[in-house]
Amino acid sequence: MSQATTSCPECTGTLERDSQETVCTDCGLVVDTDRLDRGPEWRSFADDDTNRERTGAPLTRSRHDRGLSTEIGYSSRLTGRKRRQFARLRRQHNRATIPTKADRNQIYAFTEIRRLVSSLSLTYGVRDQACALFDSAQSEGLIRGRSLEGFAAAAVYVVCRTNGVARTVGEIVAVARADENELRAAYAAMNRELGLPTGPIDAREYIPRFATELDVPRAVERRATELAADASDTGATGGRKPSGVAAACLYAAAKEHDHPLTQKDAADVAGVTPVTVRNAFYDLQ
Repeated sequence: MSQATTSCPECTGTLERDSQETVCTDCGLVVDTDRLDRGPEWRSFADDDTNRERTGAPLTRSRHDRGLSTEIGYSSRLTGRKRRQFARLRRQHNRATIPTKADRNQIYAFTEIRRLVSSLSLTYGVRDQACALFDSAQSEGLIRGRSLEGFAAAAVYVVCRTNGVARTVGEIVAVARADENELRAAYAAMNRELGLPTGPIDAREYIPRFATELDVPRAVERRATELAADASDTGATGGRKPSGVAAACLYAAAKEHDHPLTQKDAADVAGVTPVTVRNAFYDLQ
C-alpha cells in the first residue's frame, strides 16, 4: 500500500503513522510497515539534551592522536593476493600514522605512562594529566637528550604531587623503566622550565595505605590521622618527608594502643630509614 494513502482501505477510517507502522485508528488494520529508522543514532546517556553525539570513542589525552586513528585489522578469511595487498596497506598506514620521530617518542612515552598508571592503581584523570604534561615538556624541547622513561615516570610523579595522591618516588621507580636519577633529572627540568605547582603532600594521605599494609587496627589508624593533623597544624614536623611523618604517626599511635609495631616495620612500608621515623617520632612528642 502506498504511504500516500490518507484513509483506511477497509473502513475508510483515519490512519495514524508512527516510526515503523501505519495503522487505522478505527479497525486496527496495519496498512504499511517500515522497519528502517532513518533518524540519527543520537543518545544522551545523561537522560537530557546535552552531549547528543554518537561519533565513536571519546577523545583522550592518553593517545598521541587523541584516539582518532584507525587500524587495519587481520582476517583469517583473506587468502593469497588479498592478504598480501592488505599487508602492504597496513604497512603504509602505520608509516603514515607515525610520520615523525617526535610522534614515535610520544607514542612510546604515552604507552609507558599508561603502564605506570595501571601498575600503581591510579585513576584515568592522573593518566590524562600525565600525558598532557609530557606533551608540554616535549613541546618545550625538554626531552631532547634525556630519557623518555624518566620523563614518563616524572610526569606521573608530578601529577600525583599536584593532585595530593600519596605516591613516593620509590614506589614509582619500583615499577618504572627508569632509575631514580633519571626521574629526578626529568622532574627538575620540568619544574625549572614549566613552573610546576607542586607542593608537599599531606602526611594524612599516606596513613590509610600504610595502615592497610601494616595490618594495624582501625583505632590505631584513626589516632595516627589525628596525630598527623596536629603535626600539620602546629608545624612540628615541618621540613620532613611526609611519608616518614606518616610512618612516625602510625608508630606513635601503635605505642599508645599497645599494638606491636616496630620502627623498622613502619620505616620499610614508608620507604624511609628507621632513623627518619625515630626523629619524626621525637618531634611528635
